[in-house]
Amino acid sequence: MAKRKRAGELTLLGHSDAKLPASPAEARLETFPNPAPERNYRIHFETDDFTSVCPVTGQPDFARIDIDYVPDRLCVESKSLKFYLASYRNERAFNEAVTNRILDDFVRACAPREAIVTAQFSARGGIALTVRAEFRDKNPKKRRSPDRRTKAAD
Repeated sequence: MAKRKRAGELTLLGHSDAKLPASPAEARLETFPNPAPERNYRIHFETDDFTSVCPVTGQPDFARIDIDYVPDRLCVESKSLKFYLASYRNERAFNEAVTNRILDDFVRACAPREAIVTAQFSARGGIALTVRAEFRDKNPKKRRSPDRRTKAAD
């Protein structure tokens, strides 16, 4: 699922001929190096264009997906995230499973310090459903700080 790439090796960004993956198993979340790994900062993605399929009725489930994360060494490239989320359009799964899988794949791809995926599914039968899945790094790795060595004064 995870494809770690340097900015020059990204396969989707800047390629208008890229095809949508048929399923989440075929999709790839691409990453690039965090430009400020010494700092905690939050990145927010949101889309109202998410669709999956109810595993029982076969009816489409529409949702707004919000992803908030604090990157560590890697950031997720947004076009690959768009393609990854679009790959769910024919995926049959319960809303709870979809939300947790998105979080698991996201964490696997970029190993963030923390991440939250919130999926607000449209009402069916008069009841709307919101699923919130969270990840917090319980054992933070020893973070590499930037090389701050300076030349000693002569």
